[in-house]
Amino acid sequence: MMQEQTEQVQEVLNKLRPFLLRDGGDVELVEVDEGIVRLRLMGACGNCPSSTITLKAGIERALMAEVPGVTEIEQVF
Repeated sequence: MMQEQTEQVQEVLNKLRPFLLRDGGDVELVEVDEGIVRLRLMGACGNCPSSTITLKAGIERALMAEVPGVTEIEQVF
């Protein structure tokens, strides 16, 4: 289950990645642990003031909609 969930999260991130790259940023999956997805925002996204909004509004919504069992997204620095 965990491996499958991790793969699903990675697939969603791969779909979102072009939008982040367009703005000079990127995202790295750190881990998936019991429904909590830990991500590291990199490049321009890492220190962008709106990175929290990007994470919560964009990435979290997409992950929770597309990956069963995801309950929360945490940003890792």
